[in-house]
Amino acid sequence: MRGQDPGPATLPGAAPVVGDLGGYVVDETGRIVSVNDCGLALLRLTPEAAVGHDHHELLHRDPDGHVRPRALCPIMDAVLSQAAGSGAGVCFLRGDGLLLPVHWTATPYPVGNGAGTLVLFHPGPVDVSTAAQGTLQEFDRLALLAETTTSLTSTMNEEETVDRLARLVLPRLADWMVVDLKADSGDIRRSHVVEHQAGRLVRHTELEGPIPAVTAQSRLPLSRALRGSGASLAGPEVYQGEPDSGIAVVQHELFAATRMHSAVIAPIRGPREVLGALTLGRGDNLVPFTGRDLALLEDIARRAGVALSNARLYQRQRRVSETMQRHLLPRLPEVPGVELHASYLSAPDASQVGGDWYDAFTLPDDTTGLVIGDVAGHDLEAAARMAQLRNMLHALAWSEPDPPSAVGRLDQVMARTTDLSTATLVLGRLASTGQSGWTWEWTNAGHPPPLLIAADGRAEYLHTTGSVLLGIGTSVTRGRGSVQLPPGSTLLLYTDGLIESRALGVEPGLARLRRHAGALAHHSLGVICERLLDEVRPPDNDDDVALLAVRVPGAS
Repeated sequence: MRGQDPGPATLPGAAPVVGDLGGYVVDETGRIVSVNDCGLALLRLTPEAAVGHDHHELLHRDPDGHVRPRALCPIMDAVLSQAAGSGAGVCFLRGDGLLLPVHWTATPYPVGNGAGTLVLFHPGPVDVSTAAQGTLQEFDRLALLAETTTSLTSTMNEEETVDRLARLVLPRLADWMVVDLKADSGDIRRSHVVEHQAGRLVRHTELEGPIPAVTAQSRLPLSRALRGSGASLAGPEVYQGEPDSGIAVVQHELFAATRMHSAVIAPIRGPREVLGALTLGRGDNLVPFTGRDLALLEDIARRAGVALSNARLYQRQRRVSETMQRHLLPRLPEVPGVELHASYLSAPDASQVGGDWYDAFTLPDDTTGLVIGDVAGHDLEAAARMAQLRNMLHALAWSEPDPPSAVGRLDQVMARTTDLSTATLVLGRLASTGQSGWTWEWTNAGHPPPLLIAADGRAEYLHTTGSVLLGIGTSVTRGRGSVQLPPGSTLLLYTDGLIESRALGVEPGLARLRRHAGALAHHSLGVICERLLDEVRPPDNDDDVALLAVRVPGAS
């Protein structure tokens, strides 16, 4: 029908004749290193379009034109096992988008100092019976690969990713799983040695830890995998001879300790680098691994590599974000007789930096300005907007000591000179009144109300009129509040991440905060903030949280 994409077209089969053999050579990583002239002509490719590319991704298709999973590709079985093989039922994707049904033969072929494979092919009809063999097994493998992708990519924690991998492959494929991971520094650590034992997974931490660096000279399976070569079979006999590196000694000890009689080892590759190696081993399971298992392990390790790469990128972003947050949030000033304490908890599932902030600074009249605020967003852009807002408010509060006036001017400046959206904050002045103690004068712009906690545990929220958030584009007059702080009392400023629940809103959180804060009144400010973050924050809240606590002197 017109307008529909019929998909790749398949060329009619042609009988092989002398001189009609195409051929290409791949290295240990599966990348094409050379193609003969006949192969280029049959594939309608230039050398530049073929050399350096992964041969499976570039060429291998099923008769319907779909990319075959590596675990189900018979050519990959032969290449990874370094064994001769041949067959049909495979199509190569030509450079012009058409499918070329082929008969193929693969045989080991040296490439430099490494092991490669020569693949010869000629046009031939699709062997439907060959393509349909092993259907049940293929379904099982496809189901495992789909489950691997779904499970591993749903977490951004490296440790959890490897734990999930163990639950996927043990005991379904093996009795043992060993994961060796490279750090950013290049050091290698045996992060997991896991055994399926009596229906449960057991970590063998005594076998985990740092292992020696990879040497270019070592040709043994783990060293080759950590350099990015393809999956390979291994057993205790491989490491029985004279060791060619420190890793070989470690592997000899591993096989002796685990009593694995058969193993497969594959590289864990990220998008740009080799992240480590995955080893599956059999001990109690007496069936040895074969070349047929290599492609499946390669596919599993490739999916693990994508998940681990994402987790590492996330952790790097988290470290950068937390460092940025620490530099953005200020040091608290020294106020004679007054205790100040601040806490910041980053969002667990966002980019780990957001728009929550606090500030404390000395004003020209020797009073202390205290601020808590929240700028919309949970990313680096929100943090930059937060820094901009904080700096503007700092300058305005210095020139305009009246809190409602300073916040009103800030609202005007936001609308005229910045691209800031909405924000909330509380700005107040803490002042000493000599013998009569301390006063707190404040205004609120759409922020959760401050909480005043008396030394005896009584707690009350401090409200003002006209509490309208910043950035709505309407001129408003915000109210002013003023209160005499009881001796030994604690004033708590906080952001909504401490109290707001996606399911229940803020009211239950406000009630819980008042109850817990009153019960903690006799503790130090550091303990109060830590306990409130642990005990009050709703479990369904993934926002960041800022706290600023102030305690005035007790009665003399």
